[in-house]
Amino acid sequence: MTVAGGGTTVTEAALADALQTAAVRCGRLSDEQVRSLRRRRRSAIAAVATAPVAIALLFVGGGRFVGNPAVPTVSTRILATRAGERTTVTLADGSTVALNGATRLRIVYADGQRRAELLAGQAFFDVRHDVARPFVVRAGASETRVLGTAFDLDLTRTQVALAVYRGAVGFDPVGAPRGVVVRAGYRSAVRSGVAAAPTKFDPALPDWRKGWIDTTGMRLDDLVEVLDRQGGVRIARPREPLASTTVFGRFRTDRPHQLLKAIGSGFGFTVVERQGALALETAD
Repeated sequence: MTVAGGGTTVTEAALADALQTAAVRCGRLSDEQVRSLRRRRRSAIAAVATAPVAIALLFVGGGRFVGNPAVPTVSTRILATRAGERTTVTLADGSTVALNGATRLRIVYADGQRRAELLAGQAFFDVRHDVARPFVVRAGASETRVLGTAFDLDLTRTQVALAVYRGAVGFDPVGAPRGVVVRAGYRSAVRSGVAAAPTKFDPALPDWRKGWIDTTGMRLDDLVEVLDRQGGVRIARPREPLASTTVFGRFRTDRPHQLLKAIGSGFGFTVVERQGALALETAD
């Protein structure tokens, strides 16, 4: 048998040779010295036999009793689109998110949590159900909490708009004691730290993913921001009091010039083009 660490083989014959050599060089060993040598041999063999077990226990048990605490696994992704670009991404848990143009989204998955932050633009979430890990989305001054549902979030300068297509969503202004629960077929918006009471809409109608927009209750400057995401011609943000004008109706988004011109005919403004950009002007 070989001693751990690459030592020589310790056998009964080797031990006998060692005793004979010792007797020649040093005289005959006493009985007690012989017994001591035999005890050392047995101890060496036992140590070699048990060494692998001891190492295995240290390896398996070390993380629990001696090593550092387990570090939670954190996965972070940044998703982004340019104006005029759209994309759909499948997340690690099977959920999907569709991004409108000029949109930025941060996704963070960790042990026991799924979080996202809509930094700009608009995104449609189809969230895989997971009771143990609620899906939380921060957008502007709002926070949305879901388990498994489909919903749309639209972040503009003045509000965060939510539309729920499946399931139910807790929609909370950040820092407020509570918000509202929005169910499928209803929508709400957070403005100035207050969540509006949910109102009905028809989720079967085409939305921005098919080139349409429902402007019901939307400010004109928010509509301009949404149209600006489509790419192509730039649109200057209108000034007050035109900016806060409330617009109603369903429109296609692929012809912003014609759309704004049609709205302007009813609200008393004209659309002019300057240096490759559109501007909305009133006849003061």
